[in-house]
Amino acid sequence: MELDLSSKITLERIPERYYKPTDMIENLRQTRFERLRTNIYKDSVVGAHYIAKNIANLIRGKAEKGEQCVLGLSGGFSTLGVYENLAKMHLEEGLSFENVVVFNVSEFFPIIDDERHSNTKLLHHHLLDKVNIKPENFFTPDSTLNRSTLADFCHDYEELIEQHGGLDLVMASVGLVGNIAYNEPGSQTSTFTRLMLLDEVSQNDLNKYYSSSSEVPNSAITIGIGTILNAKQVVLVAWGEQKSAILKEVIEGHMNDKVPASFLQLHKNAVAFIDLDAAQQLTRLSHPWMVGHCEWTDMLIRRAIVWLCAETGKPILKLTNKDYNQHSLDELLALYGSAYNVNIKIFNDLQHTITGWPGGKPDTDDTNRPERAKPFPKRVLIFSPHPDDDVISMGGTFQRLVDQHHDVHVAYETSGNIAVGDEEVIRSLSLMQLILNKYDEKNKDLKQKYAEMLYFLKDVKKPGDIDTADVLYFKARLRQEEARSADRFMGVKPENVHFLELPFYETGTVKKGKLTEADINIVIDLLKSVKPDQIFVAGDLADPHGTHKVCLDAALAGIYELKNEPWVKECRIWMYRGAWAEWEIDRIEMAVPMSPEQLRSKRNSILKHQSQMESAPFLGNDERLFWQRAEDRNQTTAALYNNLGLASYEAIEAFVEYKLEY
Repeated sequence: MELDLSSKITLERIPERYYKPTDMIENLRQTRFERLRTNIYKDSVVGAHYIAKNIANLIRGKAEKGEQCVLGLSGGFSTLGVYENLAKMHLEEGLSFENVVVFNVSEFFPIIDDERHSNTKLLHHHLLDKVNIKPENFFTPDSTLNRSTLADFCHDYEELIEQHGGLDLVMASVGLVGNIAYNEPGSQTSTFTRLMLLDEVSQNDLNKYYSSSSEVPNSAITIGIGTILNAKQVVLVAWGEQKSAILKEVIEGHMNDKVPASFLQLHKNAVAFIDLDAAQQLTRLSHPWMVGHCEWTDMLIRRAIVWLCAETGKPILKLTNKDYNQHSLDELLALYGSAYNVNIKIFNDLQHTITGWPGGKPDTDDTNRPERAKPFPKRVLIFSPHPDDDVISMGGTFQRLVDQHHDVHVAYETSGNIAVGDEEVIRSLSLMQLILNKYDEKNKDLKQKYAEMLYFLKDVKKPGDIDTADVLYFKARLRQEEARSADRFMGVKPENVHFLELPFYETGTVKKGKLTEADINIVIDLLKSVKPDQIFVAGDLADPHGTHKVCLDAALAGIYELKNEPWVKECRIWMYRGAWAEWEIDRIEMAVPMSPEQLRSKRNSILKHQSQMESAPFLGNDERLFWQRAEDRNQTTAALYNNLGLASYEAIEAFVEYKLEY
């Protein structure tokens, strides 16, 4: 079975020469806005293998000279693929680590031996325990360290690095605020190993690895910016679009202590290794017309014109030849003859994305409509990773599909049980106890069960503890009933609501299992039962917790397994985005507008999920509630369309079509 189809989604084919220049002149032209040397790879798999090969060559080269290879390694998740490659090279190619010395570049403080998430444990699990490194050659802060010994330890750690001849190579990832090895904003180039208080954004980013925010560490011991700059080589690793915004600042911005990783621009042998998703905001990929000749596609032309409108403050139809010439877009004038011709093309292109009929309008010419008119009504299947993603991400479209008489099914892929706060359960159980006492006072078994759960939640459970099976079951039922309530509000038939409870999710912890055939077979059975004409899936790969990606892989794998079925060949698959990001306007293929009343109705459907309001454990870095994020995002999309000279709507939900490859 194909279990990782989401990583193969290509919304636009980026010409390789944009990120793999063919000669020195081309390289200078393409990278002229970049202040830090950067290598871009098509995906993290290729990039991690390349980095591992370079490190292996360094280790072998030092061994041939009879020297130790001194590495400063990070436990960040971006680096794990590199470690797995190195471990594989040790096993299959005999790469020896006998001459390798490893310094852990950062560790959370205070250090607890049973810490579930620590850089030391990650390094051991993914690399050190799999190779022949000498135990005495690994240096890291340990649990013997306390506040009174911390200053001496930091001083001695730097001395220890110097005694080993300095670091030959430091490998670290970049944080969402531009921090490197937990050198948070404000760090200076003169800093060395020390205790660092973690930035609020960094702490929020760590939330996904802990059961509650109270467990998240607020400080870390880290080597300093000065320590990193003193290393002979520095490798900065970053994968995924969630890092793209900060990487633009690190690589193309001016050095400043607000973005500590930008100080790598000072290092003569520092290189950033990133994939296409992480690189998407760099000028050579996002605005290639500014660095040289372009291979113009419809999508790239649309992006260029949207950018030009923002630069000039004009709607599309008011752009002039002079605007194009002054903003490096004269190639388009040569291709189309005039600004007017390009303007009309893009205006019509964007106009045709807008539809009030997301399931297709019956008895209408659908040539220029995003969705075909027939069949009508359609069997529609909405995949929702959690029990509220459907209404948060596409609640307005969902409502239209029901109102326009399509046979709408919704499939909740996971129970979402770990995202329910304990207080929600305590409140509900207390209410159920009162009802039981009035109507079924003699039910001793149920009384005992309620009492056991309340005792566990109030008196036994500590931060980080896994819920009992009964509590997890209760939390899952809470979320199911909230989803049913929202679906009733939408008008969905009860028999069309499906709770898949995919096994990969049901670990009871933040860390989930791997996607397996058991998950896919559940999806396949549902697809065979519904045989939809139209499918909606969450294409939100920016989800910080990773569940959306796994759920997308599950849905796509199931569809792929059935690809030869006649109904699959006729089915359209649309991707929506979740609470963290929206599709860029140059990628939108279907835009569904909402009136003020429809937006209010969407808000009400989201509010049915009461457990996901202020008390929800995993709200992420954004302080807004989910309904607020959804409204702001939808209104921003509508404003963008309006600024381009198109119709003015209250809000818009956006979709991109997924093309199933045969």
